[in-house]
Amino acid sequence: MKLGLLGGTFNPPHLGHLVCAQEACAQLGLEQVAFVPVFQPPHKEVEADPGLEHRIELCRRAVAGDERFRVSLVEAEIPGRSYTIDTLRRLHESSPDLELTFIMGGDMAHSLPTWHEPEAVLALATLGVAEREEIRRADIMQTTAGLSGADQIRFFDMPRLDISSSAIRRRVAAGHPIRYLVPDAVADYIVSEGLYA
Repeated sequence: MKLGLLGGTFNPPHLGHLVCAQEACAQLGLEQVAFVPVFQPPHKEVEADPGLEHRIELCRRAVAGDERFRVSLVEAEIPGRSYTIDTLRRLHESSPDLELTFIMGGDMAHSLPTWHEPEAVLALATLGVAEREEIRRADIMQTTAGLSGADQIRFFDMPRLDISSSAIRRRVAAGHPIRYLVPDAVADYIVSEGLYA
């Protein structure tokens, strides 16, 4: 199966994440995209973290009803910081038949040479890069050109949606509406659990 992996803190997941997953599915020929909430990202703290269980439940509600999407706990089950390569190795060991595509934004792809074992990442997964206006395909190809497996990078177009999890958290804290920025089930859960208030 051709499986896309969309990792993140998802604090909370929003329509930008869903559109990114949809476009990756459609343009890269993926059969499914797994949302992979991290226990703790390797390079930053989780801001205003309501807790891993809440973030997992928010993801489950965000993808509910769309058979193209599911939630994977492959990173959430490992306490502490996790590197992409560790996740890919665990998935390969448990499901060697999966064809993996790791989905990311252009900013992350641009920094790929500084990652932990970037060539091993490229050996285990195709990179699916959402093109954004700030960082062009040519820039990414130039910075990754020296890496073995850089020819495994594929690009897809992503509509510009100026939505961020941090802005949603600020809106909730200020008492502003978040409907139409997140799926209704996510908004309902945030309200019912009193998250980010």
